[in-house]
Amino acid sequence: MKCKVWLLPMLILLSCSPAKLYEVGQIKTPKGEILVWLYDETPNHKKSFIQLANDGYWDSLTFNRVIPNFVAQGGCPDTPEGFKDPEYLLAPEFNTDLLHDYGAFGAGRDGNPGKLSARCQFYIVQNKDGEHRLDGDYTVYGRVIKGMDVVDAIVNVAKDTLNEPFTPISLDVNILLMTEKELKRHSVNIY
Repeated sequence: MKCKVWLLPMLILLSCSPAKLYEVGQIKTPKGEILVWLYDETPNHKKSFIQLANDGYWDSLTFNRVIPNFVAQGGCPDTPEGFKDPEYLLAPEFNTDLLHDYGAFGAGRDGNPGKLSARCQFYIVQNKDGEHRLDGDYTVYGRVIKGMDVVDAIVNVAKDTLNEPFTPISLDVNILLMTEKELKRHSVNIY
């Protein structure tokens, strides 16, 4: 009988423990919301994205390069400043399991020999067949779990010869905290 009396308070205690929360990137645009699962396998890129989102870094920027069947790229424009400032460069975190599939979320970069990422810039692979020619050259550090219809709409807007939208597509980037149950609705495997 003592066992049962002791077990009941333990069960009550376990049922009251808070659910673990996971950090998910949220990109709000005039076209809709995009949610991004950030990979633990790329800890420096994940940490950088979270820090820049929490600082509001991207909130005055746009999707500045949109190409159907390729990518939607947002953040700092393709300028030397965005690729040369050491504060905004990260060593690559290549992982042979993280590929440039449809919905892959990666870090932009220029042609630097060290393949350093410009952490101020991100892109989403929109090609349904993937962009596997980029594997091992650009760091993939997340994937879209909601909103690929939004990405599809973004890449199909009217744009100039540099693939910049005529009407700016603004960014409002945040970090949401989600439970495992909420993530499973988006088919995210936590483990």
